[in-house]
Amino acid sequence: MAKIPNYTLNDGNQIPVLGFGTYKLNGATGVNAINSALNNGYSLLDSAFNYENEGAVGEAIRRSSLKREDIFVTSKLPGRHQVYEEAIPTIQESLYRAGLDYYDLYLIHWPNPKEDHYVEAWQALIDAQKFGLVRSIGVCNFLPEHLDRLANETGVMPAVNQIELHPYWSQAVQREYDKEHGIFTQAWSPLGRANSVLQDPVIVEIAKKHHKSVAQVILRWEFQLGVGIIPKANSTKHQLSNLDIFDFELSADEVAAITNLDKPNGRTKNQDPAVYQEF
Repeated sequence: MAKIPNYTLNDGNQIPVLGFGTYKLNGATGVNAINSALNNGYSLLDSAFNYENEGAVGEAIRRSSLKREDIFVTSKLPGRHQVYEEAIPTIQESLYRAGLDYYDLYLIHWPNPKEDHYVEAWQALIDAQKFGLVRSIGVCNFLPEHLDRLANETGVMPAVNQIELHPYWSQAVQREYDKEHGIFTQAWSPLGRANSVLQDPVIVEIAKKHHKSVAQVILRWEFQLGVGIIPKANSTKHQLSNLDIFDFELSADEVAAITNLDKPNGRTKNQDPAVYQEF
């Protein structure tokens, strides 16, 4: 199976373009699934304080034969701890939970603009990076207006913006903004949380042509858009299948056909970052 390519972030660090999502992988079964992913060739693990599984991620890493420096670990700051005085101890607590000395990437999970603490949370991440707690810093679900504020008030742009992105919500405007500002876009829910997109006739037809699964075609489409992807899969079969996207290429017309499936209300849970709050 082809090696997962890396992307060089705006801070000079490298990130695998395809990683493993750990949402809802908790406890012993979570450890087993995450450890399986590491054994099957994944090196990026995407976690969060609110997933309540940083301990499982750390245990899976300890059980792995991989060296810590060969694993890229992400976690995220929850909305309830965005106040500066709480953010740094929360990052430290995240590391204690995982039993790690540092995170490769730490993100603000949501901007929570009604609370309006995301700028001071960002300053906390900037300082955490200086302290050596995290290697790279970024955000999730930030709109251009939020990112402009970070740049204007701190002078530092995120390395990564992790956003909902799949064929029904392809985020052209946000992707273009991120690209223009040197931010790497990473897709959460890249398969639409297994919604009807997996039965979409346009993608089914393209998959047949390439002798690939619908999921593989979607992940390949995202890879060709230039975004990072973090699918989740419990079974070894699906873990390996999701990795097997580097031996074929979609034509420009096929990429356009999938992108054109975009819907005005394509978000899976209507979580608009302009108003959505998560604590």
